[in-house]
Amino acid sequence: MKESGKGHSVCAGCEVQSCKTGSERMEDYPEWCWYEGEKNGWRGKWRAEALGEYQKEENRRLYKTAARVESGGYKKWTRLQEIAEFARAAGMKKIGLAFCIGLDREAELAARYFAGRELEVNSVVCCCGSIDKAELDVPPEDRFAAEGFEAGCNPIGQAKVLAECGTEFNVMLGLCVGHDALFFKYSEAPATVLAAKDRVLGHNPLAAVYNAGSYYRHLFPGKNE
Repeated sequence: MKESGKGHSVCAGCEVQSCKTGSERMEDYPEWCWYEGEKNGWRGKWRAEALGEYQKEENRRLYKTAARVESGGYKKWTRLQEIAEFARAAGMKKIGLAFCIGLDREAELAARYFAGRELEVNSVVCCCGSIDKAELDVPPEDRFAAEGFEAGCNPIGQAKVLAECGTEFNVMLGLCVGHDALFFKYSEAPATVLAAKDRVLGHNPLAAVYNAGSYYRHLFPGKNE
């Protein structure tokens, strides 16, 4: 893949979006666009390498299954439904549910739904193993209580438990920012997200973006001035 420190990608600010039209004319793309690999040497490697990875059996199976779920459930299925249909369409029988203890009720309901779709559900809570935050070298100022036992989240442990259970597809439900990164890093099975944690916005992070011009405009300096 690309060498560390080289290049810069700013797709979020692109007003052209020629990549979705299938155009093969270089002049249709901004100079910074990574599609211009044919003209810029090393930049072109990422595209060829990505296409090569899609030829691997598991990657092709996951990609084609995602396309089937996307088209089949478009504007009809909720994400909860999409996850179940994806697993079933991909031939997966055992799924894992890594959840935050603060969302234990939601986890119970999600597990019940998946089980109702003929999937074997293996669920594991964030504080599995009952590890003290002090044992993980978390300083007192970064705990909710300076003294006494305080259960630490154990996302690596969650991934390990699900691997021991032999899950084929893992679902993350409400893990903390950073803990989710560790879970995905150590998950042995492909993984997806049912819900991202946002304690302020009821686990709907995009609400801050949708209200960028009103209630949350203070998060976007310069946008509405």
